[in-house]
Amino acid sequence: MAAVSTNIKIDPKLKQEAQELFESLGLSLSSAINIFLRQSVREQAIPFRVGKPVPNSETVRAIEDARNGIGLSRGFNSVSELMEDLDADD
Repeated sequence: MAAVSTNIKIDPKLKQEAQELFESLGLSLSSAINIFLRQSVREQAIPFRVGKPVPNSETVRAIEDARNGIGLSRGFNSVSELMEDLDADD
């Protein structure tokens, strides 16, 4: 099947960075875009997650604990004060 040309608008800096990356992987920008398109068609979806990062349950729990003041150490006014606290037997 004969290839067709397609024009897309890309930020010049992004294009340069992408070309450098793909070149280091032995690919042209055109080849990389074709890989993306083929994988998209194969999966009938964008082949990677698009959206905000979702923290795992441990991270969510740590965020909630921090917001509620659970498990936080007291503040220190100096490094020596911190070291005394660390060296203290609890």
